[in-house]
Amino acid sequence: MQTIKAAVCHEFGQPLVIEDIQIAPPGMGEVEVEIDAVAICHSDISYAEGGFGGALPAVYGHEAAGHVTALGEGVQGLAVGDPVCVTLIRACGHCISCGSGHPTTCETPYDGTKGPIQTTAGDALFQAMATGAFAEKVVVDHSQVVKIPEDMPMDVASVISCGVITGVGAATLAAEMRVGQDAVVIGAGGVGLNAIQGARIAGARRIVAVDMLDEKLEVAKEFGATDVVSATEAKPWNSVKKILGRGADVVLVTVGVAEVYSMAPRYLAAGGRVVMVGMPHGDKVATYSPLIMADAGQGLTGSKMGNVVIKRDIPWIIDLYKQGRLKLDELVSRRWSFDQINEAIADTRTGAARRNVIVLKK
Repeated sequence: MQTIKAAVCHEFGQPLVIEDIQIAPPGMGEVEVEIDAVAICHSDISYAEGGFGGALPAVYGHEAAGHVTALGEGVQGLAVGDPVCVTLIRACGHCISCGSGHPTTCETPYDGTKGPIQTTAGDALFQAMATGAFAEKVVVDHSQVVKIPEDMPMDVASVISCGVITGVGAATLAAEMRVGQDAVVIGAGGVGLNAIQGARIAGARRIVAVDMLDEKLEVAKEFGATDVVSATEAKPWNSVKKILGRGADVVLVTVGVAEVYSMAPRYLAAGGRVVMVGMPHGDKVATYSPLIMADAGQGLTGSKMGNVVIKRDIPWIIDLYKQGRLKLDELVSRRWSFDQINEAIADTRTGAARRNVIVLKK
């Protein structure tokens, strides 16, 4: 066992504590990665607040990039020193979902309390989202890692691992958008901006961004929104329908707020669908009229991590970035040191940041 530093949650709703933990060497099919950068995702915050449950103490963080430092037996296609993106998408490769090309919904459970990390006293430490990347190192399954180019900035690479693939994938893959369709993206934060970019890549005719903050709507235009509507309006869906001439073919909800899900179908055209991207706390519920939606041929579609296949789609995303067709550098709002992680989390909670990135290694 190695001793490393990690930001540990001992009590929901309380600041994380940077302390020594122990990490096991990689076993069969596993990869050890030294973390260069890890972004703060709202899912990490929801976990730390107790909104997703899970055991304590715990190490969160799942949107990371770093360099391979050790390989377990049976790992192919990677070498020590390789730069990689580290994701939470742990895929067994043999369940029905994996075999059907949907690794994001792998049906083989993983018990994060029996993972590679533990306290210095030898007690269980929960490896949240099968990653636990708020740490100097992680040991993860090889399916969670994708090799990236040597010249890829690591802070930028970290945001690909969740926010980018989730947003871009939601529009291009989960939504099954067709060229010329109209899209509404509710929420212009980090994931929302990528959903906007994804809708543009998919060939949307118009892309309407909806958000509470005017400054975020201005940024949405820079990322490809053709129109913007303030969510502070009494009935913002009416403004959207005036812009589009009808409702939207696709409404991508990128905020984890149940009340927004209740309103989302009101933006739809006949035959349209709501794509569920943002994740509210587990005790929150949304309501809608099954009669109205069924009568209009509308539907709800779940999108976990954009329905991506990371070894196919992360290289595609990086190629788009290198061509100048996808904005990534602009997603990083601010870079923080590891000992500033609680400040970075507090800043992310305000909703103003696109992505805050913890830089562990320069």
